[in-house]
Amino acid sequence: MPVAPLRNAISLLAFGIAAGCTVTPPSDNIEPVAEGGAYQAQYRMFEAREASPVLRSETMNRSRCRPPIGGDGRGAGKYSHAPSALTGEVLTRGDLVSLRLPDDEDFTAQYVISRDGTLKLPYLSPIKAQGRTPQAVARDVERALVAGGYYDETPDVSVLVMDFAPARVAVSGAVFEPHAVDIGGVPGDQVDSLRQSALGASSEGRNLSVALRGAGGVRPDADLSAVKLTRGGTTYTLDMRGILYGYDAPDVVLIAGDEINVPSRMCFQDDLMQPSPISPPGISLFLSNLTQPANNNAASAIGETVRQVPYGARFMQAVVDNNCVGGARASSASRSAALFSRNPMTKVSTVIERPIEVMRARADRDDYDPFLLPGDAIACYDSSVTNLAEIGRVVTVVGAAALVVP
Repeated sequence: MPVAPLRNAISLLAFGIAAGCTVTPPSDNIEPVAEGGAYQAQYRMFEAREASPVLRSETMNRSRCRPPIGGDGRGAGKYSHAPSALTGEVLTRGDLVSLRLPDDEDFTAQYVISRDGTLKLPYLSPIKAQGRTPQAVARDVERALVAGGYYDETPDVSVLVMDFAPARVAVSGAVFEPHAVDIGGVPGDQVDSLRQSALGASSEGRNLSVALRGAGGVRPDADLSAVKLTRGGTTYTLDMRGILYGYDAPDVVLIAGDEINVPSRMCFQDDLMQPSPISPPGISLFLSNLTQPANNNAASAIGETVRQVPYGARFMQAVVDNNCVGGARASSASRSAALFSRNPMTKVSTVIERPIEVMRARADRDDYDPFLLPGDAIACYDSSVTNLAEIGRVVTVVGAAALVVP
């Protein structure tokens, strides 16, 4: 191939590659992301005129909040205490109980609460146990024994829980994964034999907080002042804010068939973005790293699909975790990172892109650094110097290949 046409072809190739390195247009977001009108105000673009370190994102987010249903008081709201119907140790189907009477061999035994929620004793009609305390069930057993003619006087009956069974409850509303969840129970490899052989049982595995976390954890827009619990056709309201803020909360024991609904305040609440018993256990991020200096995820220690970060982590923390920051300043200073998220209330996607060095240099503007949400994705883009070096490499390879063609 003649040298001049070859040079022309290489020049055209270089021009075409360079044309592809121009600045990409901003994403066509549906929501007003750049102005702070998306799920997080932290998504908005930097405003050059803002020179003072005044954090505004939390105020912007709060301005869209509906008043909490349970009132503004923390620890003293109208739903801060559980109603008597929900207090204490309650039974559900599958629970193992020990029933004992003095000097008795006919009724003293261990029983499992039946699927229909009743305690079935020999010779007696089924006794309702679902949603009731062992003490209440024991009183009914005493009355049934007298009514059946087995005792002339009311006997002393003891009903003790030997093992709590798992319970399936439905969770909906402002949680990340609304669905029916199974809570409670102990895996076979974690059974404590000494506890299993002792009378009585205690478990936190069927608490309300466990169900909320089992449904992916509460979202940042959740109204924790008025969590709804429906049991047997009756709905109760519970203020669960104490779980986050360090005071008592009505973390009641649930039973099979309970329905939980978490209302929304229709706004992003920064103070909910912290690890807690009702928050997501962590965040799984989908990551795409740089071409340079690592040319594959394995080389940069990034997993095949996702990497875990703590709940409450921010965008720049994940960018650092994704090996997008640092290196030679001459070749790395103009990198950028894109965050792909989704509004959990509207299911609308959001895309933002940040110049990494601008974010690094503006530590006084923390309110432009978004919190990460479960399922977010982050992509890093190389600097312009790296792009030009890559162009040169490609042109060199193509040119060398063309020269050897007869």
